[in-house]
Amino acid sequence: MIQFQRLLISLIATSSFAHANGQADSLLINANIYGHPTANSVAITQGKISYIGSADGAATLKGSETEIIDLGNAFLLPGFIDNHNHVFEAASEAGGSCELLEGGTLSEQVPYLKDCREMSPTSGWITGYGFTIENLLSSQDETTPLEVLDSLFPNQPVVFMEQTSHSMWVNSLAFELSGFNHESIDPPGGKILKTKSGKFNGILLDNAGDIVMETAWNSLPNQFDQSYQGLMAGLEEAAAHGITTIGDGRLYWKRGWLEVWKAAEKSGDLTARVSLRPWIYPEVGKKNQLEYLESIYTDDHSNLLLVNQVKMYSDGILVNGTAKVLAPYLTTYIPNQPYGLNYISPKDMTNWLSELAQIGYSAHIHAIGDGAVRESLNAVEAMREKGQKQRYTFTHVELVDKADVPRFAKLNVTADFQVGSDYVAYNDHTWAEAIIGIKKAKSMMNLSTMFDHQVNVTLSSDWNVHDINPLVGIANSMKMKPYGLPDINAAIDAYTINAAYSLGLEELTGSIDLGKSADFVVLSDDITKMRLESIPNSRVLMTVLQGNVIYKFE
Repeated sequence: MIQFQRLLISLIATSSFAHANGQADSLLINANIYGHPTANSVAITQGKISYIGSADGAATLKGSETEIIDLGNAFLLPGFIDNHNHVFEAASEAGGSCELLEGGTLSEQVPYLKDCREMSPTSGWITGYGFTIENLLSSQDETTPLEVLDSLFPNQPVVFMEQTSHSMWVNSLAFELSGFNHESIDPPGGKILKTKSGKFNGILLDNAGDIVMETAWNSLPNQFDQSYQGLMAGLEEAAAHGITTIGDGRLYWKRGWLEVWKAAEKSGDLTARVSLRPWIYPEVGKKNQLEYLESIYTDDHSNLLLVNQVKMYSDGILVNGTAKVLAPYLTTYIPNQPYGLNYISPKDMTNWLSELAQIGYSAHIHAIGDGAVRESLNAVEAMREKGQKQRYTFTHVELVDKADVPRFAKLNVTADFQVGSDYVAYNDHTWAEAIIGIKKAKSMMNLSTMFDHQVNVTLSSDWNVHDINPLVGIANSMKMKPYGLPDINAAIDAYTINAAYSLGLEELTGSIDLGKSADFVVLSDDITKMRLESIPNSRVLMTVLQGNVIYKFE
């Protein structure tokens, strides 16, 4: 590992006397600076980059109170920007500590369920995660997932989240406490799976499951404290991986999450700049939501917390049969909806975007199926025809019809991809072949086509669905031959300046340029000169946000 010398332990703002005399608050010297091959030093003044150049030039900015950090020729990059990260809940125990057998059949889950029962309190909600819907529903006997949970947990409400968060396994008590019964109709954006006889079988898809999980979360004892601790754990992980700016994956504001974020901001505990994205609830009236969204809107770039984008779901996911597709599914859990479903109908999507834009909001839109992508592009096109200039990003975009690819650049829509898992890196989408056919499965997640059509492409983690480490995503995006990004510079851009543009922050962060926020990640190795397989092993030595060290490797 390249020698790393840290001469002083923090970057602390100096007095106005130092500024008046042209002195920097801090200097980073002996650095290998990305994008500046002839420079080796950076000066920071009042949290911004005030100099990029030679050591001799930096020496003229050194005063008696200037902090000096010798990077020992380590690699200095702009701080990573994770455009889609569920940092609030990904490391939180509030979502439950019971872990099921991923990929386990219904019978194989029983021992894990019994362990969960033994370790859980004897009253209140029981929550957990880890099942796979395909294997859970593969049983050939007549016992349903509902009957198994009811037999083991007759007196407590139980909800288990599948790893993607797009389905929940619940018992009868949880179902009823969330306002459902066996006669309930499907909520917008959700599906209540039933047996052939029409009885609830224990599995809720998409928004139907979200409703139950929200009931469980709002029933937590010490809800605020648990949420706060989870947020701190998530932010710590982000900082340790060089992430200085986060696009929040989804702010469930009816769970009290905004209040937790604001408390963290007030107490000075934030270690990232965060664009919070309030969730648009499909089952809640538009008028009340818009009134609330207007009351919390903020676009002050001097603050670490921004609330100027919403999170909307156009559809669900392919494996559940809830992603909206142009051709019918070959196999699906909801045969009466062979094209999938919408959380928000195409007409309502257009109306939502229009009314949100009047407040100032842009949107980060979940769109996985080619049908959802087309419908969402149509909604954005309607905004462009009205002269709206808001930044819109579609995230996941797993299936895109080739006729719609050029529309992304034409309509100034960012395409955000998550590639932080091995199966994505090696284009192994065989799991989707039985669902959508071999041809479509092989064409999934085509970053190369988007890049070639000059679309603003970003990479993000969707943590904890995928690895939080940006270096994994950067490496994987180039492994995806022939569907990946062309080179290391394109991959770095996707995790820095392109993501800054998606968030409307390109003038503030995302690159090492004069006047921008001093947001950096220091790596042990120059990843532009490494083999792809080695890039994820480069160590984060330091993470800097607005000139302050928020993480250092010990």
